[in-house]
This record gives sequence, structure tokens and C-alpha cells, in this order.
Amino acid sequence: SAGDSTLSSCSHAVVALLYPFSWQHTFIPVLPSSMIDIVCCPTPFLVGLLSSSLPKLKELPVEEALMVNLGSDRFIRQMDDEDTLLPRKLQAALEQALERKNELINQDSDSDSDDECNTLNGLVSEVFIRFFVETVGHYSLFLTQNEKGERVFQREAFRKSVASKSIRRFLEVFMESQMFAGFIQDRELRKCRAKGLFEQRVEQYLEELPDTEQSGVNKFLRGLGNKMKFLHKKN
Repeated sequence: SAGDSTLSSCSHAVVALLYPFSWQHTFIPVLPSSMIDIVCCPTPFLVGLLSSSLPKLKELPVEEALMVNLGSDRFIRQMDDEDTLLPRKLQAALEQALERKNELINQDSDSDSDDECNTLNGLVSEVFIRFFVETVGHYSLFLTQNEKGERVFQREAFRKSVASKSIRRFLEVFMESQMFAGFIQDRELRKCRAKGLFEQRVEQYLEELPDTEQSGVNKFLRGLGNKMKFLHKKN
């Protein structure tokens, strides 16, 4: 719950941070109070509610929903699994990298230029891209062609190839999501390789792999740190 502008911005930011994946379910950046019953829907949703709707929200039978008050930066409701969903080392790396982002904000707190905003947005984006690179960046190694010339994803071989047990456990859950299914289907149907920013980061990551024997945190921060230095110099 928050003001209309903040709510819309944060809703779109959450969806953007899922890149290279796309939210496949209900998405309403600012939900009118008259339609609040939508939050009782049993399917996944991402919606924003104005703070004026909060009293009514608390009366509704909402199941398995994470609720955040953007005005107070506090959770209204948690699912109690937040600390176990992500691989521990990569979660720690995410948090450390975002702390670095906060340090940059504090250093440049007097500047509100578009360039500063773009730089900070880029840093946050790189943190999450790096997380997905570390968890699914090897996907392209398991896209093979069958006898008909069709690209087919080897799901189990992909998951079992990961040395980290915690990342394998994460993949067991994440691979069942529609986001992951849509991501793989898109690449199975492509006649040529995707060439977006994520694929560029994946190529860099795969080139690093043979020489990398560091922990997940150090590897994650090393790759992200190089990008942060580049962005900071550019500014």
C-alpha cells in the first residue's frame, strides 16, 4: 500500500527485476478499491493497493500472499519461507551487492540527475541478472537438437549438472514455474540464439567457469563488482 505513483513504480520494478523471465500471471500495478476481491483469487497475482484499501484487505480471506507496506517499508504478512527459498550463498551475495548500491546512493545523495538514476537502476538490475546467471546461466549447454532438427531442453541433465545442493533444490522449485517454462519454450522455438543482455552475461559467465573455484558469494560479487566499477567510471 502506498501512493499511486510509488505503487505503480514499485509494481513495474518488481516485474522488471525478473528479467530475463516474464511474469506469467495476473499483474495490476494499481488495483481499484472496487476490485479488491481479486486478491482472494487462488492463482498467483502481483497487485498494488492504495493504503486506503488496507482496512478492507485485512478483512478478506487472502491465502498464501506476501504483503508489503511500501509507505512504512514493513511486511504486513510474510510466508515464513523467505529465508529458505533462495540458495543461501547467493542470497547473501544479493544482499551484499544491494548494500553496495545503497553506499553509492549515499555518496551521490545530492544528485537527482537522470544519469544518476539510470546508473543506480542499472546497478540494481545487474544484481538480479547476476543471480539468474549464477542459477540458470548454464541452460544453453542443455539445449540439444533431436532427429527432427528441433531444439529440446534436457531438464533433468540441466538440474543435476549443478554441483551446489542448495541451487539444485532451488531449481527443483523454480523449474516448475510458468516463468521458467515460458523462458525455455521461447528458446526451444527460436531458430537462432537469443542475443539479449542476459545472454551476453551468460557467455561471460560460461567463459569464467573453468577457472572459477571460489564460493558462490565471491564468484557472484566478482562478476558484479566488475560491472559496478564500469558503471561508476562511466558516470
